[in-house]
Amino acid sequence: MRLHRLELTGFGPFRERQVVDFDAFADDGIFLIAGRTGAGKSSVLDGVCFALYGGVPRYDGVEKRLRSDHCEPDEPTVALVEFSAGGRMWRVTRSPEYDRPKLRGDGLTTEPHRAQLDERFGDAWVGRAARPVDVARELDEVLGLSQQQFLQVILLAQNRFAEFLLAKNDDRQRLLRRLFGTRAYEGYQAALETRRRESERSLTAAGDGVGLLVGEAERLLVDAHLGGDDGVDAPDATGGASTVAAGTIRPTVEQRLERADTGARRADYRAETLTRERDDADAAHRAAEIALVAQRSLRERQEQRSRSRAALAALEDRRDRIDADRAVLRAAVAAEALRGPLDAVARVSGELAAAVAEREEAARTWRRGEPDAADADAAEPDEAALRAAVDALTGDLAVWTAALDSERTLAAAEAEQSAREARIAEVQGLLSALDAQVAAVPAQLAELEAALAAARDGAGGLDAAVSRLAESERRLTAARDAENLGDALHSAEAAYLLAGKAHAHAQSEVTRLLQRRIADRAGELAGALAEGQPCAVCGSTEHPAPAAAADDPVSDEVLATAEHQRDSAAQAEAADAARARAAREQHADAVARAGGADVDTCRADHQTATEAAQQARAAAARRDELVDQRIQLAGIADEAGREHERLTADLQALRETLAAATGRIEAARQSVSTARGPFPSVAERVAHGAARRAHAVRYADALHDESVAGAQLARATVELDVLLESAGLGSADDARAALRDARTRAEIDDTIRRHDAALHAERDRLRELELDLAGEPEEPIDLEAAVAAVTRARDVWSARVDAVAQATQVAVRLHDLLSRARAEHAAIDALAADHAVIVRLADTVAGRPPNALRMTLESFVLAAELEEIVRAANLRLDDMSAGRYRLQHTDARAARGAASGLGLEILDAHTGAARPAQSLSGGETFLTSLALALGLAEVVTARAGGVQLDTLFIDEGFGSLDDETLDLAMRTLDELRQGGRTVGLISHVAAVKEQIPAQLIVAATAQGPSTISQNAVLADPA
Repeated sequence: MRLHRLELTGFGPFRERQVVDFDAFADDGIFLIAGRTGAGKSSVLDGVCFALYGGVPRYDGVEKRLRSDHCEPDEPTVALVEFSAGGRMWRVTRSPEYDRPKLRGDGLTTEPHRAQLDERFGDAWVGRAARPVDVARELDEVLGLSQQQFLQVILLAQNRFAEFLLAKNDDRQRLLRRLFGTRAYEGYQAALETRRRESERSLTAAGDGVGLLVGEAERLLVDAHLGGDDGVDAPDATGGASTVAAGTIRPTVEQRLERADTGARRADYRAETLTRERDDADAAHRAAEIALVAQRSLRERQEQRSRSRAALAALEDRRDRIDADRAVLRAAVAAEALRGPLDAVARVSGELAAAVAEREEAARTWRRGEPDAADADAAEPDEAALRAAVDALTGDLAVWTAALDSERTLAAAEAEQSAREARIAEVQGLLSALDAQVAAVPAQLAELEAALAAARDGAGGLDAAVSRLAESERRLTAARDAENLGDALHSAEAAYLLAGKAHAHAQSEVTRLLQRRIADRAGELAGALAEGQPCAVCGSTEHPAPAAAADDPVSDEVLATAEHQRDSAAQAEAADAARARAAREQHADAVARAGGADVDTCRADHQTATEAAQQARAAAARRDELVDQRIQLAGIADEAGREHERLTADLQALRETLAAATGRIEAARQSVSTARGPFPSVAERVAHGAARRAHAVRYADALHDESVAGAQLARATVELDVLLESAGLGSADDARAALRDARTRAEIDDTIRRHDAALHAERDRLRELELDLAGEPEEPIDLEAAVAAVTRARDVWSARVDAVAQATQVAVRLHDLLSRARAEHAAIDALAADHAVIVRLADTVAGRPPNALRMTLESFVLAAELEEIVRAANLRLDDMSAGRYRLQHTDARAARGAASGLGLEILDAHTGAARPAQSLSGGETFLTSLALALGLAEVVTARAGGVQLDTLFIDEGFGSLDDETLDLAMRTLDELRQGGRTVGLISHVAAVKEQIPAQLIVAATAQGPSTISQNAVLADPA
């Protein structure tokens, strides 16, 4: 992974957008992030970590602290990082959660955490994820490192070097667990502990189960009275022995099992004896039931004979009624052959009656339409006369219908003629009005010309009035600005005066401290003298009277703080001076633009110019309006002439159309009058003629239908009389009375057949019963004695069945309990052996005895990883300590029950003894921690799948090293950049600054926010 570019906006101390180009340091391979304390050097690393993981190492994920305090509420906070990994280019943009002003209304609203991940394809960025959760998931695959691993292998943050070296075993285990993901081994330990508890419960339950089963068998023997002479006592309330170990439970259980076996054999013998007694009772019961069945059969036959005699007598009594049904059935069969002719006569008679009624109604309707209908003696017309009247009326209706169309259109034609006459009068009126309007135009034009001349005079000064108004507005605005800037000028000059005093005070304080520092120089040199070592000033090895050091020496930090305050005061003075100068210039410019006039004078001039401009604008508007009216009036005469010509042509056309339509209307009136005759209208005459023709057609049809129906009735009556005579049924009424429908005939026939069949069958049945019961008594025999014998035999057999079932159930239950008890008793030994193995394994994995080192399984795995880390760290520690120190892993037991197996100690080559890491000095601790951090980075990187690390950051810690040790550390870091790696350092040490020319400068401005610049040389504050 290699970082290429970083952008920070509104982040930490940076308000404006700051850009860091890491590729610019690729040639140097190592660069320094420099700047004064508090300027924001560590915030550069915070921006990288936040952009990639949404959190920072210093704030433990408190994102709201990342937003710059210098930002306005509506200014954004953004961190952007471009990096490459796996041969692909990526860009991640992230904003923390912060408050901003609401778009509508007052107050603030929370801007949520946002993130965007893009991938570079050619010259374009293509979006891959747009939500924080999706970006985190994508980056997890791209980076191959968690945030904790990133902070241990890429971004070695301030005050985190010694965290891993000086940690206790428990803290070191938690850190390694996060880095190597070994929490699964803790799960294995918990799973084994669960298995141990389950095994213990199973062993205890097995012992209790055997006792319960044996106790149940003993209670069953006592309840069944199967104890015998050896005496099976009732079990105790616990169900037997409650001890768990097999060696203590076996003698008691085995004795109880033997006694229970004896009782089970007695239960088997009792069941066999009762089974034989049940079989004997069953045989006696079956014999009694056979005897009862035989007597019941005899009694049933006796009762059947009595029922058969009664049934035969009843059938004989119904013979007369059955003979009557036979006569009815024969007459119905004969009449059924005449059903068709009878129905034909009835149907034709009905048709004739309907035809007569229709003819009478048609005659009455026809007579109502005749002129001589009141004459009762008038002769009725025949069918031929009626058909002739229909033909005559058809011809007349054709003529009248043709005149009917003229009658319908005559009213519309007359209305249209009246409309034409009205339109002619309207056009004549319009022509008169046009003549009057044209005559009035010259006078109106003269009036408009006079008004237009007056309006032009008033609108002539409009441009001058507008110019005077604009000038007055500018002067009024300038006067107001001059009035407002006066207060700002006074405030700026006051602030400038105070800043000058503060700068002078800070300058004097620096001078005073320098004087004290120079005065205390002798004491400072004397403090560095050692017996037998030459003096740095005179070279003498004897120091008889060294100068005394001051009680309150001036340190570099105190002097640097005073200088920083002096520089800040100077910058503040310069800024206030610039502001005061700008305020004076702005005030003078405003006064000049106002022409030296005050606000009241400028306001009065502006009011006068406004009124003049309004009057000029009104006159110009009136002028434009009058010009438009004159143009419109000039066009009226031409338009009126063209309209007069058009109306004259329309009037001529209307008069010609009126003359032609008058002739057509007169012809239509004559035709309608002839066709109407004596009726009010042609339509009424047509309706009357159509009704008469319909009445004639109906009357003629009715006469024809009556004649046809009379002929059909005569023929059907002759045919029916012939058939009645041949069937011997007398009259048609007799034939109709004898008729029966098919269902009735079938019911009568079925009744006759069933009676005959029942009579024949009953005679045969009674004959058989009489022969079978010959010699038997006539009265039915008594069954009470046989029933009582069967009941007694059944009760005996039922009691034997219940006894056998109970005895068999007791025997089966006993054998089942004893079988289960023996099986569970045999399984206790195997459970105890498995339990011992599980307990030993669970205790060993959990760090309990017999685990002498008290190392858990997770600690054992992490100890192997720690050994790898120590081997990698020693490769660099050996160089940085000139071969004196080596890290070594120890698995010694920790005190007071703490976790063991993850200890670290220092092997000192000068003494050959190991000592704790806490005994190292500050510089030694830094070197050892740096070597351990680099070793941890290599191992974690390898475990993460061989992630290529092309960028590395180290934050502070070099100030605790002497020059020689610093050179060794710098050579080690110089080796890290081999192979194209870029290393970034944060340090205040001057020697580090001198050795690293490529620098990233973070500086705080006089206004507060910090800025970032590259390839600059940081000036010496002294």
